[in-house]
Amino acid sequence: MKRKVKGIIDRFEGDIAVVEIDKKTLDLPKTIFPKETDVGNVVIIEVTIDKKETEKLRKEIEELMNEVFED
Repeated sequence: MKRKVKGIIDRFEGDIAVVEIDKKTLDLPKTIFPKETDVGNVVIIEVTIDKKETEKLRKEIEELMNEVFED
């Protein structure tokens, strides 16, 4: 499932882009935006759940927990 969120570039602070979304700000790495992104640009941020990686991480954590709590 994908979700798209619209925001506006408020400012840049070093390597961080401060994006205003729904009257709140979010600090995101500047590198996720195209190089030509500028203050005042409206951006669309797409969020997707990576089910394959999520399951892989869940299994890794489960294995670690089993090792820690072995009798």
